[in-house]
Amino acid sequence: MTQRIAFQGEPGAYSHQACHDARPALEALPCATFEDVIDAVREGHAAQAMLPVENTTYGRVADIHRLLPESGLHIVDEAFVRVHINLLGVPGAQLGDVTEAWSHLVLLPQCARFLRDHGIKGRVSPDNARAARDVAAWGDRSKAALASELAGDIYGLDVLARHIEDHDTNTTRFLIMSRDPDMTRRADHMMTTFVFRVRNIPAALYKAMGGFATNGVNMTKLESYMVDGSFTATQFYADIEGHPDDHNVQLAMEELDYFTSYLKILGTYPAASERD
Repeated sequence: MTQRIAFQGEPGAYSHQACHDARPALEALPCATFEDVIDAVREGHAAQAMLPVENTTYGRVADIHRLLPESGLHIVDEAFVRVHINLLGVPGAQLGDVTEAWSHLVLLPQCARFLRDHGIKGRVSPDNARAARDVAAWGDRSKAALASELAGDIYGLDVLARHIEDHDTNTTRFLIMSRDPDMTRRADHMMTTFVFRVRNIPAALYKAMGGFATNGVNMTKLESYMVDGSFTATQFYADIEGHPDDHNVQLAMEELDYFTSYLKILGTYPAASERD
């Protein structure tokens, strides 16, 4: 049976690009929602899930931190995708033919300078891959899509202009998740991700974090978010460099555990090369 990796979006979406780049041997399975991606893996329809967690331009992906702890899945890898935006048109179209460019609302401002310089009006589509599919179906040389080159390949569109984003730093980080954890040390540079809630005592968060500083553990991310619809119930999401078997990580986690009411490791995995 073909092994599959599930992603949220339509074929040609940037999450599909992440699957294509990080897991080329797996068949990509498109899903409508993040919940559907998680269910596909839990129910055995896919071996792994590709889930975006943060973007350098737009920050944290909404709802994803809430879903991860309850998903029953484990982080086994991470992947970074540089969001290159291309102007895609129907076969035979030229840049000068295009008067409208369709894409997701968040992509349009990233190409504002290019669109303005070429007199092209931005039009909103529910998804950048959907925009590519629609442009292919319309067959109109005046209409183009802003999307990935992969979307152009899938829907038979020509690249009329390549990498037209105004800034060259837009990158999305993805987590690759599986039903089964993989706690083996697969690289020298390992990452560990966990969530926790602190006990209701004075300076609990400050004291909980102290163990990472005193034991020389680098915490690369710490974010808070509300749980259970309450302003007083706060959960924290953290990434650290290191493996749970490292002595300094063990000491830091023991100190953290003392000051927390809930602590769950979501996975340990090799750091992506982009971190270095």
